[in-house]
This record gives sequence, structure tokens and C-alpha cells, in this order.
Amino acid sequence: MKVRIYVAGPYTQGDVAVNVRNAYEMANRLADQGFAPFVPHGTHFWHMLFPRPYDFWLDLDNQFLPCCDAVFRLPGASNGADKEVILAHSQSIPVFTDFDSLVAHFAPKMASSEAAS
Repeated sequence: MKVRIYVAGPYTQGDVAVNVRNAYEMANRLADQGFAPFVPHGTHFWHMLFPRPYDFWLDLDNQFLPCCDAVFRLPGASNGADKEVILAHSQSIPVFTDFDSLVAHFAPKMASSEAAS
């Protein structure tokens, strides 16, 4: 199974379209390295079609975060992402803000899973 990375970062503060793009740019980098990124910003499109309260989205995201092996925290102010970091720490899920550090941390696990397949 691939290493699952939760991408946490700004959504409502600043330009929402730019924030969604930034999250997917990081997801793309992670996928290129063999990770399985989870991008909660994807609910942006669901919300455009079927709006729901902000707390609904936060709760939904919190259902997926504990299933991930790590969190990558994008730069920028975000109360929601800050709460996701707190949740990750409470679940002993590592949080990274540096891409190379994340890749290095999981390199042994990625190498062993590649050798097994």
C-alpha cells in the first residue's frame, strides 16, 4: 500500500482558486514520488454544486486525516489547516512543512514496499 499524505493548507483565506491549485500542485509532486495524496480542497467543486456549512467540510476532512500516514502543511494562514495539524499531532501522525524532509522520512518504507511488489 502506498504512503498516504494528507495535504493541509489555506482554503478560504486569500484566493480560493489559487489555494486549490497550490494544494493540487503539491499533490502532483507527491504522486510523482509514489505517494498517495489526499487533497481536502477537492470538496471545493462539490461545495460549488451543493453548498454546505463550513463545519460540515471540516468534519468530513477530519474523517480522512486519521487514515493518512502523514500531513503535509502548505504555507499560509489557515485556521482549518492549523486544526488539522493539531488533530494529526493528537493521533501521532507526523506533520511536514518541507517536501524533501517528507520524502526522506518515508524513503525506507517506500523502498521496502517497492521491493515487495
